[in-house]
Amino acid sequence: MTHREANVWSNFSYGSRTDTPNGCLLNPEGSRLIFFERCKKSPQNNIKIFTHTFYTNHLGEPAGFKSTSKIVVEEAWKEWNDLQKHGWTEVSHNFG
Repeated sequence: MTHREANVWSNFSYGSRTDTPNGCLLNPEGSRLIFFERCKKSPQNNIKIFTHTFYTNHLGEPAGFKSTSKIVVEEAWKEWNDLQKHGWTEVSHNFG
């Protein structure tokens, strides 16, 4: 077994997360939305996620752009879960 084959096996044995957070979270006050979407150009072994943050109107709909970030998938999952622990809820909105 070559060193390269060992790396492939090592990556496989620990697994890799290929699912990504994808959707929209609304803060408890209803004043901000964060859209999570996979960066379509990121390679399978280095998945990146865009987070797009918007201010909302009184209906909880996007009303003003705030910022965009690009983060690795592990960081995106951590942010997604942390936001939900702090009362953010998943809502249905189409982005793009």
